[in-house]
Amino acid sequence: MPDYPEIADHGLIGDLQTAALVAGDGTVDWWCAPRFDSPSMFASLLDRDRGGHCKLAADLPEDGSGRIRQLYLPDTAILVTRFMTPDGVGEVVDFMEPEPSAEPTTRHRLIRVARVVRGSLPFTLVCRPRFDYGRAPHSVSRLDDGSVLFSGSETDLHLQATDSVVPEQDGGDVAARFTLRAGEAAAVVLTSDVNGRAAGEGPFSAQGSAAEGVTNDSVLAAFEACRTFWHSWLRNCTYRGRWHEMVFRSAITLKLLTYAPSGAPIAAATMGLPEQIGGERNWDYRYTWVRDASLSVRALLDLGFTEEANAFRRWLRERLDAGSTASGEPLQIMYRIDGDPRLSEETLDHFEGYRKSAPVRAGNAAADQIQLDIYGEAAYALAQAQDIGGFRGWQVFAGLLDWLADNWDRPDEGIWETRGGRQNFTYSRLMTWVAFDRGIRLATVHSRPADLPRWLAARDAVFHQIIDRGWNEKRQAFVQHYDTDVLDASLLLMPRVGFIAPTDPGWLTTLDAMDGELVSDSLVFRYDPAASPDGLRGSEGTFNLCSFLYVEALARAGRLHQARYAFDKMLTYANHVGLFAEEIGPSGEQLGNFPQAFTHLALVTAALALDEKLDSAERR
Repeated sequence: MPDYPEIADHGLIGDLQTAALVAGDGTVDWWCAPRFDSPSMFASLLDRDRGGHCKLAADLPEDGSGRIRQLYLPDTAILVTRFMTPDGVGEVVDFMEPEPSAEPTTRHRLIRVARVVRGSLPFTLVCRPRFDYGRAPHSVSRLDDGSVLFSGSETDLHLQATDSVVPEQDGGDVAARFTLRAGEAAAVVLTSDVNGRAAGEGPFSAQGSAAEGVTNDSVLAAFEACRTFWHSWLRNCTYRGRWHEMVFRSAITLKLLTYAPSGAPIAAATMGLPEQIGGERNWDYRYTWVRDASLSVRALLDLGFTEEANAFRRWLRERLDAGSTASGEPLQIMYRIDGDPRLSEETLDHFEGYRKSAPVRAGNAAADQIQLDIYGEAAYALAQAQDIGGFRGWQVFAGLLDWLADNWDRPDEGIWETRGGRQNFTYSRLMTWVAFDRGIRLATVHSRPADLPRWLAARDAVFHQIIDRGWNEKRQAFVQHYDTDVLDASLLLMPRVGFIAPTDPGWLTTLDAMDGELVSDSLVFRYDPAASPDGLRGSEGTFNLCSFLYVEALARAGRLHQARYAFDKMLTYANHVGLFAEEIGPSGEQLGNFPQAFTHLALVTAALALDEKLDSAERR
């Protein structure tokens, strides 16, 4: 393979239980199965030699006259990579069949279709799986029907193709070359499944394949079913605002990053992609953060996706009811997508990391951190609907607030999961205020049993503490924690959660202070690590979530011209198919795990807020 592609040079495909990244040259360089958080089969994005990949692409002329363009089929998660040369124009169409079932499935199909629309083109297929993050050996065998079986220690990968593609074994890999003319197509289907079945059972057998053969007709039927699914799902979206295309793409991306059997969204499809090239800020984001997912509920409801919002709320109630956490608290900051609280972190020392950005970590030790803000975000999500789970749900929720009344006044690691020691973070206190505020509202409106005097006292104590200690008189701004004058972009959520009016003088001066310290050409840093050490070496780019929160805050403050300009500039940093990673680097490059759900969520909420305020201004 050539050197690593840009992080942004990818499209995302998935089936609602797992997902894969397809680089702009037709290489699948990231795929984990059977779940988002399973070990990888293709991970050349993290190690070009040891990670494994599958490339299906047209051969471009050596004189450089060929071009490649990538796009999504409109309003779908079907990715098209186009190859344009003087001799012909061809495409590789990549998709996975959605699995919206409430039951997890072990078998997942990634379908790749090569076709030529003008002239003729030679194509090359190379399949090099590397199981268990490249640590597990595998065997290769050709089955009776001509297909190829890669057998790993826990996972099998079955490669089937239409007649024009004849894979040849090359050690532990396979490769094929074939030529297509205008109107011709060839398909390659990669089916992953958990192995361990008895010989002769299931789709993968040394004696032959019991799976349905791959034909152009069967692949076309799968394509039509995939397209129909996405068009049907997107018809539920009620958004009719100014940024239709970007909001729809963000909605599809959020759906792709949600594990259908549990309703739990993951933070991003990848792990280990760096926040700084060559740096150590490389984390595993393939899990469900209570914070991110809880803040998505309001946006999903506003877009018309009530089923997705309610599915997560059910998952969240189950976590509260279970009360089992690795941290020992009633709730922990993140879980596996099935609700398992164990996320032990390991370092994959055999991987060099994206562009030698080591270490590569699998799992996430931040699951053990204490972050008190999650109780506010959980309450914020549960308060979005009338029913929080019947009498049992209320009892659990009320018990949580009783516990929080005794435990809110503690230092913690904060929203950004710093590893530099606990502090009295203002944002954490803000969200504990939200927890009490929403609990009091629910108990009052629905006449639920609650220790209201205790909750009211706690809510007011938090409020006074934030005003007394989280406000810095010299800076005329709310600050990151009580022992600093450093600013923190997480506080951009203050107006949204109702702690302060978006036009309050104290908030406007906070916004001005952030504009002077954290904002660079409308891009927003989370905080200044040099002024507020976080226990990690190196620096990071601007944080896309914060940039969109900034737009929302500007809009709610009535600074509409500034908000719209910042929003439109931010949209120029999207990649070629409308996707965002976690951060933007100094030269406009995307950094961090990709695509990031929180970024796309914040894009949606910024668009909704900006539309609302612009519509209101136009009516006046």
